[in-house]
Amino acid sequence: MIRFALRDPTIAPWRGHQFITRRHAGRREAGSEGELARPRSCPLPSSRGVQMVWQLARLLAAGLSLFFVAPCALAQDSGGETQVAQSSVKGGRLSHAARIDEVNQNTVTIITGNPNGTQLIIGYDLSVVLDDGNNLRVLPVVGTGSQGNIRDVLYLRGVDMGITQTNILAEAKRSGIYGPGMENRIAYITTLFNSEMHVLAGPGIEKLEDLNGKKVNLSTKGSGSQAASKQVFEALGIKIEEVNMGHGDAYLKIKSGEIAATVAASAKPGAAFQKFKLEPGMKLLPVPYTEALEEDFLPTTITHNDYPNLLKEGESVDTIAFSLVLIAYNWPRNTERYRRLAKFVDAFFTKFEDLKKPPRHPKWRDVNLAAPFKGWKRFPAAQEWLDRHPVGAPTSKSAPSASPPATPAVDPALARVQAARAAPNDPAEQERLFREFLEWSRSQGKKQ
Repeated sequence: MIRFALRDPTIAPWRGHQFITRRHAGRREAGSEGELARPRSCPLPSSRGVQMVWQLARLLAAGLSLFFVAPCALAQDSGGETQVAQSSVKGGRLSHAARIDEVNQNTVTIITGNPNGTQLIIGYDLSVVLDDGNNLRVLPVVGTGSQGNIRDVLYLRGVDMGITQTNILAEAKRSGIYGPGMENRIAYITTLFNSEMHVLAGPGIEKLEDLNGKKVNLSTKGSGSQAASKQVFEALGIKIEEVNMGHGDAYLKIKSGEIAATVAASAKPGAAFQKFKLEPGMKLLPVPYTEALEEDFLPTTITHNDYPNLLKEGESVDTIAFSLVLIAYNWPRNTERYRRLAKFVDAFFTKFEDLKKPPRHPKWRDVNLAAPFKGWKRFPAAQEWLDRHPVGAPTSKSAPSASPPATPAVDPALARVQAARAAPNDPAEQERLFREFLEWSRSQGKKQ
């Protein structure tokens, strides 16, 4: 209840204030339309000054009513329609509630990474290519990185999908950090592409082992770079003093000698590393592909073509990589959230060829939508789409390929990793599975 404190000028100041409530101010006397009813407890004299005070009170009451009531009428009301939304506007326009439904019913969110990484670029690419007005809208959200994205897909309201790393997802499953049966609550839509480990070190550091006992930046806390880097250093038995900051800040601290190195796990070419200029003694360090890393990582290289600012022509550095994967909460089929994701999947897979064109990120050309992710279930709508569209068939209605489908690329390193997982502690069986996979891949290429 709002009260207006109006002093009656006929009453001495020391006798206090007389009050009129909003309820009384709104009541009208019979036979005196437009005049405010006067409280019986406070009879007012019929002087001109008093009438002006009451006129001011009427204006003040009307103004405050608009101030407090108008925002409530314009705000979205999740509990029901507001007065503004109770009827459609003339001319065929949608009502307020109908417009809310139209905007929200075909919008999906995808949580990505920080602005310096590739994940946000991938989310942006999806939002641009798949945008179809109110029929489908993709909202990329800046997240904390691969580790936090798993948590957000599981628990954060409004998040439909997220980009994470296969090694971090596997570790979360092994550790049980999110409870049992995590593989039934999360489904993958598709694996994406590899992200490479970058290690930029300062003077006096020639190999990864030289970082033992040194201050090393592992990017921001909760990021995929932090999680992957810690996993690698622990597996290799290298004990570092961890610090956390952006790579731009870390570069300056390497330059000043405050820290020894910075580590990034991102798809090459990474935006931050493209900006760096090698100062005397700075270098990219190789990351050895050892048996301790075989379960979750793959061997790869970084070349001059990736970073002409960091490597001379013809130079390359061996490193390791892991895959990114697009995950979603595994909603039941009969839910609205499932319907939205199914609509996204259809648009994504259908327009996939458009994502391979400039100015989209070049890593889209490495994506194989049909590649399996062992130990995890594919989102049902995605699997059903792939079942209806055999691998190699054109996937974009807007840009059919003029050339015949390319033979699927065979990654021997990945094949060996998969064989090792399928037959642990059995080298002979691993070799048999590896050769069997290569033979199968060649036969698939001949069929095309």
